[in-house]
Amino acid sequence: MLPSRDYDQAITIFSPEGRLYQVEYALELVNRGAPISGVMSKEGVAFAANETVESILQDPLYSRKIFQFDNHVAACIVGLSSDARVLVEKGRIRCQQNKLLYNEPLDIEVLGRAISDEAQVYTQYAGVRPFGVSMIIGGVDTTGGRLLTTDPSGSYRGYVAVSLGRKSDDGNKALDQKYRDDMSLGEALELAVEVVKLAAEGDISAKTIKGALIPSDTKTFTKVPDEEITRILSKTQTQ
Repeated sequence: MLPSRDYDQAITIFSPEGRLYQVEYALELVNRGAPISGVMSKEGVAFAANETVESILQDPLYSRKIFQFDNHVAACIVGLSSDARVLVEKGRIRCQQNKLLYNEPLDIEVLGRAISDEAQVYTQYAGVRPFGVSMIIGGVDTTGGRLLTTDPSGSYRGYVAVSLGRKSDDGNKALDQKYRDDMSLGEALELAVEVVKLAAEGDISAKTIKGALIPSDTKTFTKVPDEEITRILSKTQTQ
């Protein structure tokens, strides 16, 4: 039997307790990341993310957490942005390939499964490490609105509302209490922003919290204006 330290270093070997330590470390990295959330409603999907910059000298454009894959689908990321960049690029290519081959948008679950398959490969081979990033993938396809999460293990799951990153337990508890099936898209956005605000640290404003929407009627990704984020933050402060 290998010493415990060897199990800690080897990505391809399960410990006697049935654990892959490097995958668990990647998951811990995600759990310490800036909070993100996604909420689905009958009218579409809403995203919110904490995009706090590390320095006042840093260009906030390079701290973004919300990425568009195609008109009808986008994702929030938490963890290493460098790892996310690789998976986002692969996801975008998959969306365009589907358009070229079938002349139709890619289903949300097919995209989520493809990204998770890529992440899972990096838990099997020596000389690589798991992707240190999780995603909330959401959009509107032929089946309606969909919301999925991926993680470094290669797993993916579906939700109607979810929070990832720092204080995600508190965020998901708030979603459990406040989510309703009959929410409008505007109410879904307000709830997503509120959950991110709950877990965010430091200055909270439209400069640090960003949002995006994909309405069911247009199936078109839209960034939420800063003025709307400011209104929502002001509303939550008075409640």
